[in-house]
Amino acid sequence: MLTENSRRFADPATGKLELEAIIEGLLQDNAIAENHAQLLISVSKPGSGTKDIGPLERIANSGWSHPSDENKKIDLEFLSRWLAEKVDLPWLRIDPLKVDVPSVTAVTSAAYSTRFNVICVEVAEDYVVFGTAEPFFDEWQAELQTVLNKEIRLVICNPNDIRRYLVEFYSLSKSVLSAKKDHSQHSSAVQNLEQLMELGRGGKLEANDSHVVSIVDWLLQYAYEQRASDIHLEPRREDGGVRFRIDGVMQEVYEMPAAVMAAVTSRLKILGRMDVAEKRRPQDGRLKTRNAEGKEVELRISTMPIAFGEKMVMRIFNPDVLVKDQKQLGFDDREARTWNKMIEEPNGILLVTGPTGSGKTTTLYSTLKMLATPEVNVCTIEDPIELVVPQFNQLQVQHNIDLDFASGVRTLLRQDPDIIMVGEIRDIETAQMAVQAALTGHLVLSTLHTNDAPAAVSRMLELGVPYYLIRSTFIGVIAQRLIRTFCPHCVEQVKPDPEQWQSLMAPWRSDVPETIGKAVGCLECRNTGYLGRAGIYELLQLSSGVKEIIQPDVHLENLREQAFKDGMRPLRISGLAKVAQGQTSIEEILKVTPAPLLG
Repeated sequence: MLTENSRRFADPATGKLELEAIIEGLLQDNAIAENHAQLLISVSKPGSGTKDIGPLERIANSGWSHPSDENKKIDLEFLSRWLAEKVDLPWLRIDPLKVDVPSVTAVTSAAYSTRFNVICVEVAEDYVVFGTAEPFFDEWQAELQTVLNKEIRLVICNPNDIRRYLVEFYSLSKSVLSAKKDHSQHSSAVQNLEQLMELGRGGKLEANDSHVVSIVDWLLQYAYEQRASDIHLEPRREDGGVRFRIDGVMQEVYEMPAAVMAAVTSRLKILGRMDVAEKRRPQDGRLKTRNAEGKEVELRISTMPIAFGEKMVMRIFNPDVLVKDQKQLGFDDREARTWNKMIEEPNGILLVTGPTGSGKTTTLYSTLKMLATPEVNVCTIEDPIELVVPQFNQLQVQHNIDLDFASGVRTLLRQDPDIIMVGEIRDIETAQMAVQAALTGHLVLSTLHTNDAPAAVSRMLELGVPYYLIRSTFIGVIAQRLIRTFCPHCVEQVKPDPEQWQSLMAPWRSDVPETIGKAVGCLECRNTGYLGRAGIYELLQLSSGVKEIIQPDVHLENLREQAFKDGMRPLRISGLAKVAQGQTSIEEILKVTPAPLLG
C-alpha cells in the first residue's frame, strides 16, 4: 500500500519519480556517496543534454558501487529492490516461464502497456497484478480498473525487465495467433516460399508478421527433413544466406532479403527467450519444437554480431540419438566387446577424445543411457547441457557464479553418485577431481580434445596428473571421428586398386576387398553421394604393458607403439574396415583420419 510518506519520491503534479528525491533517500540510507550524488544532480539539470530516461536508470548508468561494499553495484536490480522497500510494495523478478502469456497479454494492448510502461504479470479471478517502475504514476489505473472491473495490484520490477518482456510477451502472443490463423494455409505457404520472400523486399518487417512465422516454420521443418545438425543464418549487405550442416558438411539452402533475414532472426530470438533488443553482444538461448512426426526436438541457439547484422546458428539435438545402440553408432563387434568391457568396470576413468563435432557427446549420452538403470545414480556436469535426459541428474557449468567443472565434480561427489560424466577435462583442477572421484569408487566418463587415444594419456601428464594415479585410475580411452556413409540409393561398386589398398593398410595385414563403394549422387542425398554418418573408433585399453610405459618422461611414440602391440587399431585402419564393408569411401577416410604413427 502506497503511503503519503513514500510519495516524497514523486512529483506531486505528474506522479513521476524525481531524481533529487530518490538521491536524497539513497543518501539517507548511506547507499551512495555525497560527491557522487551532487555530481549526478548537477549534470542532470535542464539543458544539460541528458537523455529522457527515468531517475533509476540515470543512477544505475553512473556505475557506482555501494560506499560500504565495493563489490555491491548500484544497478537497476538494487535500485528497484530499494524502491520497493521504500514504497512498501512487493518486488518481483519477472520469470517468463511462470507467466501465462496469453492471459496477461489479453488484459491490455501492447500500445497501452508501452505508453504507461507497465506490464501485466498475473491475472486472477478478482484482481490483476501489474509490474511497474513508476508506482505513483497512476493515471492509467482508474480507467483500467473500470474496464476490467477487477482490483489492480502493483509490484515493482526492474525497468529493463519491463521493456524486454513487453516486447517478448506481445510478440510471442501475436506470433502464436498468426501461426494458428495460417495453419490451414501451411502447405500452400511452403509451396509459395518465393512469394513470401518477395513480401520482404518492400520495407521493414516485424518478427510476428504472419509470413515471417511461415518462413520460420518452413525453415525448421525443412532442416528436420534434410537431417541437418546445424542451421546457419548469415546476414549480408543485400541478401542473407541460409546454410545447413548436413552429414558434417555445410550446404547452401536459400538466400533471403536482408529485411526478411532480420525478421526471421528476431522471431527465433523471441521463441528462444532471448533479448530481442540486444544486438551488440552474443547471446545464447534454447527452443523446443516438434518435427513432422510429432517428436520433440530441441535447438540450442547462438547469436553473434557481425558486419551486417546478427549471425545465428541453431544446433539441432534430435532425441533419437539417445536410443542409438552401439551398432547404429558404428561400433563393430570387436569394438563393442572392448567398450562394453570398459564401461562394466565399477570405478575408474574413461575418456572419449576427438575434435569438435566428432560425435563425442552422442557416444557419451548413448553409453550413459545404457548404464542409467534404476539401481544406479548417474550425475553429469556439462557446459552447456546438450540434451535434457530424465534418467540423469544434470548440472550446468555457470562461470558467473564460479561453478566450473572442478567445483561441479566436487558438488556431485556429495550427491552419492555411482557414475559421473564430466563434460570436458580442461585444467588440472578438473583432472584432479576426476581422479579423486575414480579413487573413491566412482566410474567417471569425460572428454578431451586430442588427435588420438594415446595422446589423451600424454595430455593428462602435461596437465599435471601424476603418472602413478593415471596407472591406478585409467580404464581406457576411445578416440573417434564421424565419417559420411554412402547413399544406398545411388552407391556404385567398383574394384579397388590393390597397391593403394596395401599401402594404406601397411603394416596391418588385410585382404584386398573384391569391390568397394563409390559415391555417385542423387536427389535423395542432394547429389553428394552420402546419406548419414557413422563413427570410427580407436580403443586404447590400459593393459599392463601400457601401464608400465606410463612414466613422467614417457614419449608419445613409445606409448602409441605399445598400444598397437597390445591390440589397439588406429582410426584410419578402423575407417578402412568400413570401406571394406562397403559403407564409405577411401577419400572420406583419408579426409577425416590422421595417418597411423609408428615408433
